[in-house]
Amino acid sequence: MSWQKHKILITVVVILIAIILLLPVVSYRPVYEKDELSYGVTFSLRFAQEMGLNWQKVYEEMLDDLDVKKVRLIAYWDQVEYKDGMYWWKDLDWQIKQASSRDVEIILAVGGRLPRWPECHFPEWTKELSNNEREEKILEYIKEVVKRYQKEENIIAWQIENEPFLTHFGECPKISSKFLDKEIALARSLDNRPIVVTDSGELSIWTPAMQRADIFGTTMYRDVYSGFLGRYVHYPLPPAFFKLKYNLAMFFSAPKPKNSVVIELQAEPWGPKPYYTLTKQERERTMNLEKFKEMLEYSRKTGFKEFYLWGVEWWYWEKEVNGDWSLWEEAKILF
Repeated sequence: MSWQKHKILITVVVILIAIILLLPVVSYRPVYEKDELSYGVTFSLRFAQEMGLNWQKVYEEMLDDLDVKKVRLIAYWDQVEYKDGMYWWKDLDWQIKQASSRDVEIILAVGGRLPRWPECHFPEWTKELSNNEREEKILEYIKEVVKRYQKEENIIAWQIENEPFLTHFGECPKISSKFLDKEIALARSLDNRPIVVTDSGELSIWTPAMQRADIFGTTMYRDVYSGFLGRYVHYPLPPAFFKLKYNLAMFFSAPKPKNSVVIELQAEPWGPKPYYTLTKQERERTMNLEKFKEMLEYSRKTGFKEFYLWGVEWWYWEKEVNGDWSLWEEAKILF
């Protein structure tokens, strides 16, 4: 194992020991009752397509059958600006129109680094650009997206980039803090709606994201496959871990976010390859109906009040492809 990996492991161990020692002292946060919580989903047109699904049908059933009232949508740069200065708005327009017609709240994520692997979704035409040239094009793209949709009342916030401080995950160049600040400043200059900045729940320190956000969004996972370790991992973290981390990050953040949400709550499998290529047994190592229910209760105990579930495409795929309606029906009860 390289010295860099040794340092990472040592750092993780030290952090875990410190957390265990400090938990009783600084982990207090109120825990909300189930009827006080609110839930939404993240929907990825791209991922539904990769799974071989009719993405519009998935989306409509998500809105009408599950009755989802909060959704995070993704303005994939490579799908919208398919050529330099040339835009294909039709699919994103349709998603926003369908949600707005049902009075669904929308968080719209925009930038170069956005949800779903490989995280960075740069158009082909940007590959020959320098880093500075690409950054200028990202700023131009953010401007076009915000200007196009700023009259949509159901868009409640703009998410700028996705987990910009999680530099070791995804096939992405590092986003500098200076450039992220430019992106956020641009969005704020164009529109007064809140800015969402997200970060990893288990692998980041939160403070840099929090002090830039009006709404801070964390991820929350329990069972994953670690490419770094080459095996499945269960995070041995009690709900109080998130209470402690939240309190510490808020203490050191200036300014502080006005609100914090779980923007990505695990509700789908995570394996060494796309889960729709795994066997049922392999998928259930990281997510099934029982784990889904456990995740909901675990997340409730962390002190957060609002959650966006990650996995609606999977629930649909299980019922349509495998005839397993259990997750879809459980989600329907939740919403």
